[in-house]
Amino acid sequence: MPISAAYRPDPLFMKLGPEFSDPVAPAAFPATILRRRNDRAALTVGLDTLSDAEWIAAFGRFAPLPENQPGPLAMRYHGHQFRTYNPDLGDGRGFLFGQLREAGTGRLLDLATKGSGRTPWSRQGDGRLTLKGGVREVLAAGLLEALGVPTSRAFSLIETGEALERNDEPSPTRSAVLVRLSHSHIRFGTFQRHAYLGRADSIASLVDHCIEAYFPHLAGAPDTGAALLAEVAVVTARLTARWMTAGFVHGVLNTDNMVVTGESFDYGPWRFLPRNDPNFTAAYFDQTGLYRFGRQPEAAFWNLQQLASCLTLVSESEPLVEALNGFNAAYRDSLRDAMLARLGVVSQGDEADVALVNAAFRALQVGGDRLRWEPFFFDWFCGEAGRALSGVRGDLYTDEGFAEFRALLAGFAPDRPERLTHPMFAAAEPEELLIDEVEAIWAPIAQADDWSLFNAKLARIEQARQGWDLG
Repeated sequence: MPISAAYRPDPLFMKLGPEFSDPVAPAAFPATILRRRNDRAALTVGLDTLSDAEWIAAFGRFAPLPENQPGPLAMRYHGHQFRTYNPDLGDGRGFLFGQLREAGTGRLLDLATKGSGRTPWSRQGDGRLTLKGGVREVLAAGLLEALGVPTSRAFSLIETGEALERNDEPSPTRSAVLVRLSHSHIRFGTFQRHAYLGRADSIASLVDHCIEAYFPHLAGAPDTGAALLAEVAVVTARLTARWMTAGFVHGVLNTDNMVVTGESFDYGPWRFLPRNDPNFTAAYFDQTGLYRFGRQPEAAFWNLQQLASCLTLVSESEPLVEALNGFNAAYRDSLRDAMLARLGVVSQGDEADVALVNAAFRALQVGGDRLRWEPFFFDWFCGEAGRALSGVRGDLYTDEGFAEFRALLAGFAPDRPERLTHPMFAAAEPEELLIDEVEAIWAPIAQADDWSLFNAKLARIEQARQGWDLG
């Protein structure tokens, strides 16, 4: 296997020992048809030099990577699912396959799977992933990255040749195995499992591991548990703010779906907002709207409270409360930064920035059914230097309801207005990913194995990532 000089294996997680994971074997799939390889992501970890055959051997058959984990590890965790505690969780259809250092940054990154077969935590599940589910995750992760949301990246998608029965889509349906590249898979629920078992020693080991692997600047803190919680609160606030400005609804904000490094992952019933609607829900089974769009910040904070509860086994209550109390300020600052980035303007200072953020949300509300979420940011990117008043929605923006937003935005200088020359901004409309388009992309795959719409969409999403240049 030809590995580039950028390949730096560092399998730290397995050093935690058997209390945190179980060795498992991947499923033996009847077929391995490569549908997507993310070469841009592979370049960052030195795996871009693999041939397709070598790629399939690694990410379809799961032959161990050189000097990495000797075999897959199914992670152990618990979690609150829709606020009900569930001690019967864990990696039921996935595992950690390997860990590597990112070229240029040195960040530790995980390669982890979805749909790779049964594990001790599968319960009644078959351990598989539908191909449609894999397609949906590739699309969601791609657009979120383009919009500046911290997210796992869909690294590989391989069709596996099995017919699956599912209750929520026409069956039998095709199967796949997905590999994600992410900063961490240490969930809030990872801590919850050991707190449930009363294992203060395991909680302490997990805190030390997280600091070593992800937050080395916290080493030597007087109270490492509280220091870790404070850091996790900040990165969680940043993630949530980015969801809000991307108009993204995760759908299943359970404690086992949130990780300590503040990244979005595990895209099940996600949705992007058609229009500004705080009550919009992504999951058909979220009948009370617990995880609706407008409640995502509250859901994130509730989950942080559960993490804090676990850390009481190793930390004093007062510094943990102080760490939790940092979430609101961190969210306010992150929302301001995220909104300015989406509007493509330079900060004018806290008071003016906050006024603009509030006005932008009000403008989106005023637009109602006449204004979709994503076109608003496309039109007003770089403020008055952009296309808003001369574009297809120019008449809408001259309405009195937009006067406050226009007046405030006029005081903000554009940030890197040269971005407006990117070919993306020559298009009539921005890249969106509403549910009807997802279904339209899937239909020719299901009916005729035609991947042209899928590949074309990914190419446009990549162009959008370059055009927005949100980092």
